[in-house]
Amino acid sequence: MSLRTIVNVVGARPNFVKIAPIHRQMLKCPELRPVLIHTGQHYDQKMSQAFFEDLHMPEPDQYLGVGSGTHGEQTGAVMIALERLFAEIKPDQVVVVGDVNSTLAAALVAAKMHIPIAHVEAGLRSFDRTMPEEINRICTDAISDQLFVTEQSGLDHLAHEGVSPDKIFFTGNVMIDSLVEHLQKARENPILVEMGVKPRDYALMTLHRPSNVDNAEMLDTIFSAIEVLQRDLPVLFPMHPRTGKMIAAFGMEERLKSWKNLITVPPLAYLPFLRLLSEAACVITDSGGIQEETTYLDIPCLTLRESTERPITITLGSNRLVPLQTQAIIEQARLALNGGFKRKSIPPLWDGHASERIVEVLRR
Repeated sequence: MSLRTIVNVVGARPNFVKIAPIHRQMLKCPELRPVLIHTGQHYDQKMSQAFFEDLHMPEPDQYLGVGSGTHGEQTGAVMIALERLFAEIKPDQVVVVGDVNSTLAAALVAAKMHIPIAHVEAGLRSFDRTMPEEINRICTDAISDQLFVTEQSGLDHLAHEGVSPDKIFFTGNVMIDSLVEHLQKARENPILVEMGVKPRDYALMTLHRPSNVDNAEMLDTIFSAIEVLQRDLPVLFPMHPRTGKMIAAFGMEERLKSWKNLITVPPLAYLPFLRLLSEAACVITDSGGIQEETTYLDIPCLTLRESTERPITITLGSNRLVPLQTQAIIEQARLALNGGFKRKSIPPLWDGHASERIVEVLRR
């Protein structure tokens, strides 16, 4: 039996959550040699280390440390570094996950070097091409050889785009694999005590999308709603570095500090964040993955975006797209807190075994 080298590329924290169960599953296969490459797109080493520890991931075999920059700079830096590395490693296949710049960069390099590409979380579409992630998704899918799909919409979009059916595999959601594996451990985390809150007695908020945080008027709209909501219950706000930078640039720091029930904290590692997520009364976010995690957990989720690439979280889950207007955010949050957002069911194959199905296909 010949040993096949498969490179797993990660660049940002959501990637870690998706690749961890896949990499671990590959390590069980004697015919596979998985190599883990961290591009360093999310470059906070302390946070990366915390995620790797929480997810029981081995140290990356290679850390590229590309850091921040414009989309072009970051994508280009990853491509230059990976081309040299792939030439050394000579992988039989490259696995990319999600939709960050590192995902597209790795796929482009592999395609030009004639290395087969597997894309995990393929077929998702928001149909909003102002989102950098949408461009990354479309381009990565177009050059991938195996496309692993999380929900029915992904199958529909890829079929509409003319992708050959023999390239497409409906395997479920690897983010849910990580959640299922670590939920019990997360619920032992002391973060609620540290924050001084009780289960189901707080809202959790995350904001990081440029369309929300790079616009002073949009941030003011969102924070005007939070100012009202925090009078009713604590709002916990793990603050993305980009968001913190823009809040300071717009002179909003003192305003936020004056609200007694808004609790801001630095970005959190996976286990404490999962604890907060699983025990929240509701979640307010512009994240993609959190829409999926709250759907599985049956936590009301207000998504502060005009579109979502994960429609099953709305049709089956407890997620709602909320108009970016102060009063609409307030009204929808209060509806969620009063039991108005009910999950119909857990989406098909979101069962904690997606990584097993993916690796079984990769072994063939």
